Amino acid sequence: MTTIFTRIIDGELPGRFVWRDDRCVAFLSINPLRAGHTLVVPRAEVDHWVDLDPATNAHLMSVAQEVARAQMDAFAPTRVGLMIAGLEVPHVHLHVVPMDGVHDLDFDNAARDPDPAALDAAAAALRGALRSRGADGVSD
Repeated sequence: MTTIFTRIIDGELPGRFVWRDDRCVAFLSINPLRAGHTLVVPRAEVDHWVDLDPATNAHLMSVAQEVARAQMDAFAPTRVGLMIAGLEVPHVHLHVVPMDGVHDLDFDNAARDPDPAALDAAAAALRGALRSRGADGVSD
């Protein structure tokens, strides 16, 4: 069965993309923990991260690092956290989250009804920071 992430990747559902390449995409979470909370998702539907082939795993991590560096530039957090939870959608995804404390990684604090304008602004800021860093896969 096609996952919700594949439907976003294929354009069937909307997404605020900040990165696209032939192996993965990155788009903002619709329930962000913090402004700029981004999901890095392989195009291939793989349920559990331990089942990723090593090359895809390495590529996802590389893109997550690019996104994290751009988040540091765009949002000036103390750190950027990385989580692979994988319980809510059976499609590997890395949560890349600007954070100032461990409480910023608590899904109980996720925005339930975020302002679409704030999501658009965060996506624009992140794409701008990625471009200024010379990143290759920045989405339009």
